[in-house]
Amino acid sequence: MAATISLEQEINPWEAQTARFEFAAHKLNLDPGLWKVLSSPSREIIVHFPVTMDDGHIELFTGYRVQHSIARGPGKGGIRYAPDVTLDEVRALASWMTWKCAVVNIPFGGAKGGVICDPRKMSQGELERMTRRYTSEIIEFIGPEKDVPAPDVNTNEQTMAWIMDTYSMHMRQTVTSVVTGKPLNIGGSRGRREATGRGVMVMCDQSLRYLKLPSDGCRVILQGFGNVGSNSARLLANKGYKVIGIAEYDGGLYHPRGIDIGRLLEYRERNGTTFGFPEAEAMASADVMEAETDILIPAATENVITSQNADRIRTRILVEGANGPTTAVADDILAEKGVFVVPDILANSGGVTASYFEWVQDRMGYFWNEATVIERLEEILRSSFEDVIRFSETHNVNNRIAAYMLAIDRVASTIKQRGIYA
Repeated sequence: MAATISLEQEINPWEAQTARFEFAAHKLNLDPGLWKVLSSPSREIIVHFPVTMDDGHIELFTGYRVQHSIARGPGKGGIRYAPDVTLDEVRALASWMTWKCAVVNIPFGGAKGGVICDPRKMSQGELERMTRRYTSEIIEFIGPEKDVPAPDVNTNEQTMAWIMDTYSMHMRQTVTSVVTGKPLNIGGSRGRREATGRGVMVMCDQSLRYLKLPSDGCRVILQGFGNVGSNSARLLANKGYKVIGIAEYDGGLYHPRGIDIGRLLEYRERNGTTFGFPEAEAMASADVMEAETDILIPAATENVITSQNADRIRTRILVEGANGPTTAVADDILAEKGVFVVPDILANSGGVTASYFEWVQDRMGYFWNEATVIERLEEILRSSFEDVIRFSETHNVNNRIAAYMLAIDRVASTIKQRGIYA
């Protein structure tokens, strides 16, 4: 699927997305015109805006919002704050959102946003002013029927509350459905915070069932212990899975008989880190990821499994809780090793599915209890897993290409039915 390329090209998220898209589109015999339409974002917004910092000086920030496709509904996708945000990254994430929404068959297109900044070095007041100014710069392009942002890396419920309030002030009315991932008391949904982790758990369950393997005592290693990783770990441990390793940015933990996730969460709450947890062996994060396990869950950032380490990955199942954790070149290596991969656009789609539920509830002004959210979420995810497996078996392709083929087919069919406006 991938020719010989440099590491820089390999880890470029837009190049990785393009490689998967083109391979899947070729398998589908996609119409050349639709190929052109779906291979590029429909809109890319770049804004440069000033913010007054706490010490009085003015800082200029750069922000992005990319809308890949709105054929099936409003754009949907998170906003991330990080010093290394790039337009190529945001492009790739927007396109992945298009495919992710289509895989789970919810009526959204794909979008993504980001601001180049280092939130760790900014005060709460600076973050609020930056968020509100960024929102005002892109305000004509977002809205409940246009593009609905959500939290992502280094953004959270508070960020969404600021965006919702800023948008509402401009609209002169409260518009809760402009964003998802909000606090409960201003239109958030029960079950939203742990939805991505719950989706990862469902994918682990479905993978083991498909491969006819037991879940009780199944060994799991997670890379990343943020919202997705910690919720995945907690939910899996509660179901009888054995979490034997956690790989974090500041070091890893390993215990062959299983880590007590409840106690680890308490330790992190007290200390702000998992580093130094006394009930597991401290280990380099790379070594934890390469330890033998039944399920490996990368649940943090892109490009953690590349041509540089894929041959050392020792897992039967890979469930991608993060976006783009595996490069296209690494895919080929894992396939040769017989690893069963649940790709990101399926594995971490619990978050966007719950976001869809939040958007629906906001728009009708009636909110479901948590049991209803969980029931509907798990039903959609189980059905989507079966759809991808069916495509994989029918077209004799791996799960990732099957997921792309399913998604592309759904989006392309919608465009054909709508026709091309001229």
